[in-house]
Amino acid sequence: MIADAARRPPLSTSLSGAELARWYWLKSELVVLARQLGVSTAGGKAELTERLVAGLDGQPVPTAVRGPRRPGAQLTGPLGADTLIPAGQRSGQALRAWFVEQIGPGFRFDGPMRTFIAEGGRTLGDAVDHWYATRHRGPQEITPQFELNRFGRAWRAEHPGSTHAEMLTAWSSYRALPVEERSPDIPAE
Repeated sequence: MIADAARRPPLSTSLSGAELARWYWLKSELVVLARQLGVSTAGGKAELTERLVAGLDGQPVPTAVRGPRRPGAQLTGPLGADTLIPAGQRSGQALRAWFVEQIGPGFRFDGPMRTFIAEGGRTLGDAVDHWYATRHRGPQEITPQFELNRFGRAWRAEHPGSTHAEMLTAWSSYRALPVEERSPDIPAE
């Protein structure tokens, strides 16, 4: 099914909350709308969408819940197996580069690795061991906020041998569909 991208309305303050919720929006687009409505831009995409739906429908806007502040200091380098990971460490590019050097180009920050890194208190060598220890688990659930990743996994399962560019083209069509025409398990053709 090829989506008719013209069906998606422009993102504006005149949308209803239900209409906003029918479509896929980038968080950066939602932030612009939130600023137009005077709604807090804090938090993740799901929380922001919830506040926008309420604001567009004239309902009380839920208060943005701020999580604990992450420590300002983040690992930058030089990094080694004995480098201690601080609590709240983010999965940034410097860390990714180090892991790719140690593990190889197949390294990815998946859920178990992001959690391990954020907890801190252990070394990068421990993190490498954790990477290898969690590889036997098979595919893990991809949480809803990573919709592109969920789509990509389903697309590759249904289209073995397809290219990344082909998947991104299909994703573009898929995300242009209203939510009731999308399925997280069945990629658009």
